Amino acid sequence: MKLRTIIFITLVSLFSFSCGHKQNQPTDHHSEIHSDTTHIHIKYAKGLSISYHKNYKLVEISDPEGKNETIYRYALINKGQSKDSIPKEYTIIETPVQKVICMTTLQLSNFIKLDALDKVVGMTSTNYLFNKQMKQQIEAGKTARIGIEGNFDNELILSLTPDLILVSPFKRGGYESIKDLDIPLVTFLGYKETTPLGQAEWIKFTALLLGMESKADTMFQAIEKRYNELTTLTSSITKKPTVLSGEMRSGNWYVVGGKSYLAQQFRDAGAEYFLKDNDETGGINLDFETVYSKGANADYWRLLVSHTGDYTYDILKQSDARYADFKSFKDKKIVYCNLRQKPFYENTPVEPEVVLADLIKAFYPDLLPDYKPVYYEILK
Repeated sequence: MKLRTIIFITLVSLFSFSCGHKQNQPTDHHSEIHSDTTHIHIKYAKGLSISYHKNYKLVEISDPEGKNETIYRYALINKGQSKDSIPKEYTIIETPVQKVICMTTLQLSNFIKLDALDKVVGMTSTNYLFNKQMKQQIEAGKTARIGIEGNFDNELILSLTPDLILVSPFKRGGYESIKDLDIPLVTFLGYKETTPLGQAEWIKFTALLLGMESKADTMFQAIEKRYNELTTLTSSITKKPTVLSGEMRSGNWYVVGGKSYLAQQFRDAGAEYFLKDNDETGGINLDFETVYSKGANADYWRLLVSHTGDYTYDILKQSDARYADFKSFKDKKIVYCNLRQKPFYENTPVEPEVVLADLIKAFYPDLLPDYKPVYYEILK
C-alpha cells in the first residue's frame, strides 16, 4: 500500500508541474494580435453592422444617410479556415489583409491611427500629404500613387497585387474601370456618417480587416471618453453663438446641411449652425444672397483655406469684397484651418475629440484655458 501511495503522489506532482509550466509559457504575440477574442460592437456608426459566427464575421455596409438602399455584404474569415458555411451573397475577404489600396485620405487616416501604414501599397494622388512615413514609403517605392479618380493606372494597380481596394462607391470616382481587375472592392462609407463619433468608429472596420480589433477598440474607447467629457463642458450653456461655414466658389456658396456631421460638431461645441433648421445631411450650393440673409450676423465663421504662407483678413477680403460686411469678419472671429499647413484630412476623421476641443477653445476660451489648438484657431 505504501508503494502504491508513493507512486500516486509522484504522478499527481508531475501532472501538476506540467500544467503549471504550460500556464506560465509566454503568449504567442502573433496569435494574440490576430485572434478573434475581441468582439467589435458598433455604437455610433449608422452605416456599419457586424455579426459574429462560428469561424467568420459578417459585415453589412449601408448608406448612413439612408439615401441609397444598396447594402454591401462581406464575410471576413481567417486565412485557412473553411468557407463552406458562408452565405453566398457575401464577398469573402481573408484576414488579416496585408496589402490595401486607399482611395481617400479619410481611409488613410485609419491606417495612420492604427500605425498600419505598411499595409498601404497604393493610394490616389493627393495635393496635400503630410505623413512622414507615407512620404518615405512613396519615395522608396513601397507605396505607389495609382492616379486620380477617373484616371487610374490599372496596370500599376495589378502589379501591386493588393488584397483589396477601399472605395467610396457613391462618389463619382471612375470605379467602373477597376471593377474587372479581379480585386475585391470594399466599400468604406465613414465619410457619410452624420456624427463625429460615428465617423471615427469606422476605425473598427479597418481593424477587422487588419486583425487589430483589440487595439482599435481601446483607441475608440479613449476617443469616445474624451469627446463625451468635452461635450459636458458646453451642455449647460443656454446662450449659444451662431456659426457660418464655407465660402464662395465658382459663383456658389457651398455649405453643408443642418443635419450634417459638421453641424453636429458645432452643436457639441456649444454653438448653433446658421442653417440649423435645414434637414439636409450632405452638401448644398446656395447663392450669396441666401447665405448673407441667414449668416451675415453669425458670431463666428468657420473656414478651411488652402493658402501658401500666412492667411489674413485682407487676403480673404481680396477674394470677395462682400465678405467684409459679415459680422464675424468685422469682429475678427473667423475660425480657420490652413490645409497647406496642417494635416486636417489625414488625421481629423479619427480625432473628433481634438477638433471638438479646438472649436470649444475658439467659442469659449475660458473653458479650456491651457489648451493649444491643433487644427482650428481664431484668425489673427
